[in-house]
Amino acid sequence: MSEKTVPYKIYLEEHEMPTKWYNVRADMKNKPAPLIHPGTKAPMTAAELEGVFCAELVKQELDDTTAYFDIPAEILSFYKMYRPAPLVRAYCLEEKLQTPAKIYYKFEGNNTSGSHKLNSAIAQAYYAKQQGLKGVTTETGAGQWGTALSMACAYLGLDLKVFMVKSSYEQKPYRREVMRTYGASVTPSPSSDTEVGKKILSDFPGTSGSLGCAISEAVEVAVTTEGYRYVLGSVLAQVLLHQSIIGLEAKAAMDKYGIKPDIIIGCAGGGSNLGGLIAPFIGEKLRGEADYHFIAVEPASCPTFTRGTYAYDFCDTGMICPLAKMYTLGSGFMPAPEHAGGLRFHGMSSTLSQLYDDGLMEARAVGQTEIFAAAQQFARSEGILPAPESSHAIKGAIDEALKCKETGEEKTILFGLSGTGYFDMGAYEKYNDGLMTDYIPTDDDLAKGFAGIPK
Repeated sequence: MSEKTVPYKIYLEEHEMPTKWYNVRADMKNKPAPLIHPGTKAPMTAAELEGVFCAELVKQELDDTTAYFDIPAEILSFYKMYRPAPLVRAYCLEEKLQTPAKIYYKFEGNNTSGSHKLNSAIAQAYYAKQQGLKGVTTETGAGQWGTALSMACAYLGLDLKVFMVKSSYEQKPYRREVMRTYGASVTPSPSSDTEVGKKILSDFPGTSGSLGCAISEAVEVAVTTEGYRYVLGSVLAQVLLHQSIIGLEAKAAMDKYGIKPDIIIGCAGGGSNLGGLIAPFIGEKLRGEADYHFIAVEPASCPTFTRGTYAYDFCDTGMICPLAKMYTLGSGFMPAPEHAGGLRFHGMSSTLSQLYDDGLMEARAVGQTEIFAAAQQFARSEGILPAPESSHAIKGAIDEALKCKETGEEKTILFGLSGTGYFDMGAYEKYNDGLMTDYIPTDDDLAKGFAGIPK
């Protein structure tokens, strides 16, 4: 098809929406290392994991050979409230940049939770409901995951207990209130409600918290409360599986109009959005069917890929969860309170860590004033106020488009616009008032986190 026939926004028809999730691990020659029991140091068994997670999710977590999983009809029905999500050509941004590059973004913010997190939230809540549980516990950083899960649990009639990173709890009161409106209880973490929370408060007086802290508290409550299990919004293989709906839709839309991206860019925190976006594309690369340039963009204040170490580490600060082999800053690493957005996790998905270690992806770290400048430029061009997390990918896309301007290359760029920033106005206010700062941890700061990594 000629480019003139390509619409500004590409929507798939309802019957074209994927009906299966894609498991990229099935096509990986080097499989992600298994989760390890913190006591025995042996790979975690399904029986051990089922004490924390729902049984069906454990099956998905441990399966690295099945390429496709059917999406249950009830989840597909829920997806149809806001999916398929549009693939948008950023014509106005291209014009502002005066670049020959073609820029596309997959917009995942067109639902009440405001982000891609709902794709996995409804799946995890569904399997909890199918198991006959009363409720689930979780953590949330910037609040998108907690908001999405509160929506899913309300829809299915499940109780939800959320531990929200304290700095976000204080910076984003309206995000917190959306969760409460949907029926969730929300506790700032670390808290004195749990034994691990009390210990963290003792060890780190005055801490603003981290995802690692909140995970520890949520897991403790899940394993000590009858009828509850723990669910997680990123990092785990099961989450990347559910989020593959993003990339599958993006690829189907591009294939429909004969578009092939040269560069695919996603923000990187724990890995859910990035892993979901790149899944079918990197699957083609792994099978030798096509080649793409993948770029993970992370915050300089939490530089997991670019300055972390590849090792087995605890997923939580309280050191009660299984050990995962991943790029990590150490489970004791605490992001600076000045860090405005999410992407606060000390580690990275084991799947993405293996792909990065195999040289299949590039990673970049950027400061938050840079990403807010990119967010402002995008908002003024495209009319969407992006989440700070998503703005890391926007920054990466702008940088690549400007390179094309210098070289004259007409590359096609795809990035993930994982959510909107309308609950992040406190951070935007700081940026607009010139009060935002860039905190970059020193080598000594990072050494403290590395020191806690198990040998």
